[in-house]
Amino acid sequence: MKKFISEAKSLNPNPSLQRHTLKERTLNLSEHFTLSEFERSATAKKYGIDNSVPSRYVPVLQQLCQEVLEPLLTFVGRPIVITSGYRCNQLNVKVGGAYASQHTLGEAVDIRLPLTSYTAWDDNKRHTDLATANKWFDWLERHVDFDQLILETANGKDYWIHVSCRRNRKKNRHQVIRYLKK
Repeated sequence: MKKFISEAKSLNPNPSLQRHTLKERTLNLSEHFTLSEFERSATAKKYGIDNSVPSRYVPVLQQLCQEVLEPLLTFVGRPIVITSGYRCNQLNVKVGGAYASQHTLGEAVDIRLPLTSYTAWDDNKRHTDLATANKWFDWLERHVDFDQLILETANGKDYWIHVSCRRNRKKNRHQVIRYLKK
């Protein structure tokens, strides 16, 4: 095994570009969040894209978990589902992400919001509980040091929260956008 690791390192002499092994992807970034949650992507799986986080971004993801996700988890008292975490450039292009997306730097995360317990739309489906979405959003705005905080939607019924935190927190812009339609 040591020989294999040594050979792998010699093939990729730049450690900042090395990808994590399967065992390392179960790495806890914080008490409640793992590296694999940030790498998971149905789009990457569908198109065979390797969305492994380069090791240089692990400390950035740890910071994001410690300073944003863990405090939010404590506030909401229920699991938080990451719908989009880290994105390699190829995946970011495939999902139509912004050119300089903070997802590609490990500085951003999209969070799924709870659904209503009832169907109130003409399509007879459950959609985002906007009261809860606004509660989470308002709490993040008041209690977390962030770069961007965005409540996004694609259809006006289903929403998610995008929150980012720059590696250098002094550069956080505290930009707040409600109801951005993609």
